Amino acid sequence: MEALKNVFESKNQATSPALVTFVTAGYPTVQDTVPIMLAMQEGGADIIELGIPFSDPIADGPAIQETNVVALQQNVDYVTCLNMLREARSKGLTAPVLLMGYYNPLLAYGEDKACQDASEAGANGFIVVDLPPEEAIAFREKCARANLSYVPLIAPSTSENRIQFLASIADSFIYVVSKMGTTGSSVTGTMNSALPELIDRVRAYTDVPLAVGFGVATREHFDLVADAGADGVVIGSRLISIIKTASQNQVAQTVEAYCREISLKGQPPRRPSTTHTRSSTSRVSTTSKQQSTSAATSSLPHRFGQFGGQYVPEALWDCLVELEEAHKVAMNDPEFVKEFESFYGYMNRPSNLYKAEKLTQQAGGATIWLKREDLNHTGSHKINNAIGQILLAKRIGKTRIIAETGAGQHGVATATACARFGLECIIYMGAEDVRRQALNVFRIRMLGAKVIPVHSGSCTLKDAVNEALRDWVTNLSNTHYLIGSAIGPHPFPTIVRDFQRIIGKEIKAQLNAEIGKLPDAVVACVGGGSNAIGTFYDFIPEKSVRLIGVEAGGEGIDGDRHSATLSKGKSGVFHGVRTYVLQSPTGQIIETHSISAGLDYPGVGPEHAWLKDSGRAEYVVATDEQALRGFRMCTQLEGIIPALESSHAIWEGVRLAGTLPKEANIVICLSGRGDKDVEQISQLLPGKWEDVLDWHVPQQ
Repeated sequence: MEALKNVFESKNQATSPALVTFVTAGYPTVQDTVPIMLAMQEGGADIIELGIPFSDPIADGPAIQETNVVALQQNVDYVTCLNMLREARSKGLTAPVLLMGYYNPLLAYGEDKACQDASEAGANGFIVVDLPPEEAIAFREKCARANLSYVPLIAPSTSENRIQFLASIADSFIYVVSKMGTTGSSVTGTMNSALPELIDRVRAYTDVPLAVGFGVATREHFDLVADAGADGVVIGSRLISIIKTASQNQVAQTVEAYCREISLKGQPPRRPSTTHTRSSTSRVSTTSKQQSTSAATSSLPHRFGQFGGQYVPEALWDCLVELEEAHKVAMNDPEFVKEFESFYGYMNRPSNLYKAEKLTQQAGGATIWLKREDLNHTGSHKINNAIGQILLAKRIGKTRIIAETGAGQHGVATATACARFGLECIIYMGAEDVRRQALNVFRIRMLGAKVIPVHSGSCTLKDAVNEALRDWVTNLSNTHYLIGSAIGPHPFPTIVRDFQRIIGKEIKAQLNAEIGKLPDAVVACVGGGSNAIGTFYDFIPEKSVRLIGVEAGGEGIDGDRHSATLSKGKSGVFHGVRTYVLQSPTGQIIETHSISAGLDYPGVGPEHAWLKDSGRAEYVVATDEQALRGFRMCTQLEGIIPALESSHAIWEGVRLAGTLPKEANIVICLSGRGDKDVEQISQLLPGKWEDVLDWHVPQQ
């Protein structure tokens, strides 16, 4: 930590900002990283950021995303990063080094051990992109014990109160993000003209040095940032581009030459032509720092037990606070509730509760009821949340809507709602899902929305969420991210649940009208978990009602080709929330598989994680084959074609019914209709598919 402070003190005396450079460990090869770090120092870099690779870097643009992919293909993990740092130190690296990356690999490694081992390897601190200070109270304490700096970030969207809080906890310097969006730079790009004003806003609260990054590529950019009053200038994406285009045996030399071009090493320092205050002249009192710290850390984001939270890049923090407040006020406003309910006719609510006599007969036990969310407008439960969030977005003045979709049902519902309200609509969808859900893609486009296929990662739902988050962080001023499942940072899981809980409310009232009592069990499929939490929520206090979620078992949970997050995952942080995650031992998010695009996701809503750990809900799996059998069973016995997602719940519901007495009643949430899946199934089972799959359900 002291080494970082010393850098800024010496550079201030020289009246030249510190040069902070970035490289992803293991890019372009494992063998290149140490020579690159030494070349950066030789070229005039004062501080080096060593990137820890992560599978889903939501705050990074294409250049740094690619470096993460390349590094992970070479099995670079946290241990590898520390070994590289040790080797660099042994070969003469003296510049302070910050380990920069995302939280989940550190969490998987163990926070205490991560800090201790980093200190022993010669690191000077951490920049953790998705670990804001409110979520990092324990981690910051561990850093301090190991004499490591925890570097906070400030973005253009950061509020005054929050700037004061972030400034109060900075122990070496603050990383100021110069513009909204993801990482990236261009030699022809321009710097944010409002940067001097942003630096002045921060200077009002602290004399801690400020290092500015995002968008710096040339010496001209460096000088503009220096003239704005920065104490340090961070260059990352441009260095990655330099490395990528360098000759294979000239990478280190090319990096050194570029750093010299920026640092002007060996030349007289250029005095910044600025009237802006530098870090030695502005100071806030210790008392005000203590007050701002206690005020900012007095309440944590809402959680479900240990799960939930807001593990997001700094640029999103205040936007989430605004959204939470807007949702709270709206749900307590009778006029908003009245407006939402006025669209029940449009949504086709209440959806029917149907007594499935043929399925009941097939099961030979409990009576089976189907909650017919498939009869809703757009063919699934997704319209409930889409209409609710659109009304919320209009309430806070957003005119552009983005969403992710897997099976396409949420995309269709969002595009439908946007068409109804005249809003611009962008839908992100994994390229693999675009292929297998071509009918819904056509529907979305027909409704006037734009579909953007995502070709990164596994090309499925998680990658669509990544791209939607990157879009949102770039366009916060006019854009609302309409998350479709009960996932993501607080308040999204709560928002989605609140708009989907109408499912469980209606089940309770409708079944009471039919038989005068509660069901013995409710069953729903679980991917992210929106239809399931909507089904479960009003029954959580009813201890006599079993809550059963059915995950996608894919090709079997003994291997890796499944999406059974609650059954096989571990606690981690993914897409802004602490929950169960399918991940490698080193904290990388693994690729999942399910025949149903809507369940093909490696995370799950935090409320489901809590329900599992508390024992209130049960979570089981149905394999691809069992889902197909459930699909055929429902189709040919009841004349109802269910979505493949819902077919998982059909299979388990019929199996469960066969184990219960005839006087029992279970309700299965039929979350969507299956016309979207017919073409996919016809390709999977060519010819007479009824000869391929029977519907015998073992009763065990």
